Amino acid sequence: MNATMISSDSQRYARTVESSKRVRWEIDKDVIRGRRFDRAQKFLPDGLSLADEFTTLSPGERIFVSQIQGRTYANIFGLVERFINAKVLELSHEHWFGDQHALEALVRFSDEELKHQELFRRIDRMIGDVLPTGYRFDVDANAVAHAVLGKSTWAVLALTLDIELFTQVHYTQSIAPDAELSELFKDVFLYHWKEESQHAILDELEIVRNDAEMTAGQRDRAVTEFIELVAAVDGILQAQTKNDASYFVAACGRTVDAAEAVAIEAAFLKAYRWQYIYSGAQQPHFQKVLSGLITKEQGQRIQAALDRL
Repeated sequence: MNATMISSDSQRYARTVESSKRVRWEIDKDVIRGRRFDRAQKFLPDGLSLADEFTTLSPGERIFVSQIQGRTYANIFGLVERFINAKVLELSHEHWFGDQHALEALVRFSDEELKHQELFRRIDRMIGDVLPTGYRFDVDANAVAHAVLGKSTWAVLALTLDIELFTQVHYTQSIAPDAELSELFKDVFLYHWKEESQHAILDELEIVRNDAEMTAGQRDRAVTEFIELVAAVDGILQAQTKNDASYFVAACGRTVDAAEAVAIEAAFLKAYRWQYIYSGAQQPHFQKVLSGLITKEQGQRIQAALDRL
């Protein structure tokens, strides 16, 4: 990496620090503000919940689906931010005696991820206060973090960049424009988006920096590990799909026959794969960054893995 690129990157790290200072927010004062969730309102927009796929449900039942998915949406972000924060802290060590703008940017990144985890724990409890009992989210965040962090830094950063780019797309293209959503739920992801915008820039800087130090063989193994991580995410989604579909059937207030239950479960899985896998994989900037690092054959391997889901 030449001196001009290093200087340019340092400036980008510095700009994320300034942006982080500018958008800084607090959970109670700025986001929650004493409000509660309302069972009459949607949480996730139709474009994310894929409401049209739930063809047998009434409008009220589709609202309930959006609320279940909204609770899982918050919990999934709380889950992934556990391993993201650990990786960010690890990467910060590489800047201890180097670019102090980069070090400050990653320290602020870590601080913000800790805050986001607390926010999502709060949101889970608050949604639990208004929805029927019986919801389950049993994924062990620490076990997932240990498993993810066993992969190469390149693979973890590729997954992290994917996640933090699709959070922005979800907010700007689906959540923000939907006038029917809970204002509290919208605000949670407005403020989350404000800080994730800086995080995605840092993810890109760090994966490019890491990639520059890799051999072709190491990169090829990292691509395989990235594919394995996506498959692991899909495994989590399949398990949560069963939980959420069963919860809907138990709590919707009417009898659901076996055929309809199967269709409801399939619709949940399609929505979750869209939210957490396909919407990120198709995001243009993610494709641009990744294609700049990998070969055509490696890109085809990734696409083939997505097609098999």
